[in-house]
Amino acid sequence: MKLKLFCIACCAITVALYSCGNSEQKPPPSNETAETSPTEPAPTPAASGDAKGVGKFTNVQLTHPLDEKMIAAGQQTYDIKCASCHKTTGEKLVGPGWKGVTDRRTPEWIMNFITNTDEMLNKNAEAQAMLEICMVRMPNQNLKDEDARAILEFMRKTDGKN
Repeated sequence: MKLKLFCIACCAITVALYSCGNSEQKPPPSNETAETSPTEPAPTPAASGDAKGVGKFTNVQLTHPLDEKMIAAGQQTYDIKCASCHKTTGEKLVGPGWKGVTDRRTPEWIMNFITNTDEMLNKNAEAQAMLEICMVRMPNQNLKDEDARAILEFMRKTDGKN
């Protein structure tokens, strides 16, 4: 019974993290510990006021190059909490595949969704649209901010970011 609930929760998280649509939003390049790469494209303006989602994350600073320690921690969390519902490819499992999510969503939106799942699904138009398409509500995994940031870094790595 616990395994079933865990699998359902993981699937719902995966669905919530990834958009089933084809939004062309590009996360704004920013920096946590190093300067932003001059070859990075300019950020694409958000299509709506929902680009950052609902939650405390309003300015997520990204590292350039990627932080290998965060990637390893993110992959470990993915393996434990996300892999049962999400693939890192575009293939749908229970939830949508993660391929390209960092191109479709801003870092703030992704982190707000991971850490503030219920409110995002209740108040964010993009999350609600995704829920209508995917038909599975992602459960709140009660991840710490550091875990969510590590998952984001892992997502960036799987999307081929540098």
